[in-house]
Amino acid sequence: MKRPGSIFCGSSDHGLSRRAFLGTGAAATAGTFAADMTQLDAFKNEVVAGELKKQGKKVILLWLAGGASQFETWDPKPGRPTGGPFRAIQTASTGVQISELLPKMSQHMDKTAIIRSLNTRVGDHGGGAALMETGRKKDPGILYPDLGAVVARELGRADSQVPDYVSMYTSTEGRRKGTSGFLGSRYAPMFLAEKPIPENMRRLDTISDVDHQDRAELRSLLSKQFVQGRKSDTLGSHTSAYQRVRGLMASEQLFNIENEPDAVRARYGPRQFAQQCLVARRLVEAGVPFVKVARAWWDSHGQNFETHRELCADLDHAMSTLIDDLDERGLLKDTLIITLAEFGRTPTINASLGRDHFANAWSCSLTGTGIRGGVAYGKTDPDGHNVAEGEVGAGQLFATILEALGVDPEKEIFVGSRPIPLADFGCHAVKDVLI
Repeated sequence: MKRPGSIFCGSSDHGLSRRAFLGTGAAATAGTFAADMTQLDAFKNEVVAGELKKQGKKVILLWLAGGASQFETWDPKPGRPTGGPFRAIQTASTGVQISELLPKMSQHMDKTAIIRSLNTRVGDHGGGAALMETGRKKDPGILYPDLGAVVARELGRADSQVPDYVSMYTSTEGRRKGTSGFLGSRYAPMFLAEKPIPENMRRLDTISDVDHQDRAELRSLLSKQFVQGRKSDTLGSHTSAYQRVRGLMASEQLFNIENEPDAVRARYGPRQFAQQCLVARRLVEAGVPFVKVARAWWDSHGQNFETHRELCADLDHAMSTLIDDLDERGLLKDTLIITLAEFGRTPTINASLGRDHFANAWSCSLTGTGIRGGVAYGKTDPDGHNVAEGEVGAGQLFATILEALGVDPEKEIFVGSRPIPLADFGCHAVKDVLI
């Protein structure tokens, strides 16, 4: 059985028949050379992975839960029957316009790329979210990891004392926790449902630090005795998770924005989404590879324009402040900020002045490391019904994000003897939005 780190894929193509064994010396030499090259490739992969971890790339995903409207954000259609009441405004990037509901972000388009041509075809909340989180359709035979878990695995450090993956949601979002899939619990998210500070991280006052250390050592001893003679990835993942507990407990204060200067907290303001973005900045600054922050609830089947006036103001302030803060601290060059949702909203405005679910022609944004700023990639038709140019699927977006981080989208992880690429089979990055 192939396991991660092995240089062979487990295929029968690598089997050696009697005839092959008794073949010519030239064939044997070729086989030896091939094996050496395979080992060399494996070594190179390890070196590349190690170098990536040293570079310290990070991701902050701003999840627009429920599905934000592309018309009121990144792909306005003013004056069209589908366009709604808001204008398009010029941005810091010549020729690129966005909705007037994002005036602050219009001045950050020199650092931001928009993809206006997403066609993902899945228009229900659960299915759409699962597709956009994992970059591929569900497979009944395997549970795929989401983007956060993949980034945590590829960019997280084994000796890190901070979490690899933090997910901040509000209860109104539906409590989608994310999944580490076949990567195991080591890369599962630390999920914060109600508060920006994790619960149950502090040592109980009734237990001294010495007692806590003794209990950890006893658990470690019992675990080592239990795994002797047993082979299980689950056991290894479970042990690894426990080994990081003390480090995670020490990171509690990273979530407490009261530790920030008054001027910084005032800059982000009192609203929950902005404060969670401040927590996200603190986390990536401390070395957390992936932080997901959700802003609910964009599911505007009724009163779409009033809903987006409020939510876009929140997004515009929080995102622009986060970009400036990261940039001033020298962190933006190593941090990728993504805005994404499960889908967009319909061109048709319904009887309740709302927009419904729409996954055939919608938008997202990418800002920061690896991204060519000032780009609006792809086009929709004049009324936004269909992609007219540069169609992008979920797998291509997934590959683009990984490549922006310096991660090879075609790198394979073996689940048993089955090779699974990080991005879906045959999906390549959108080069036009990458440096």
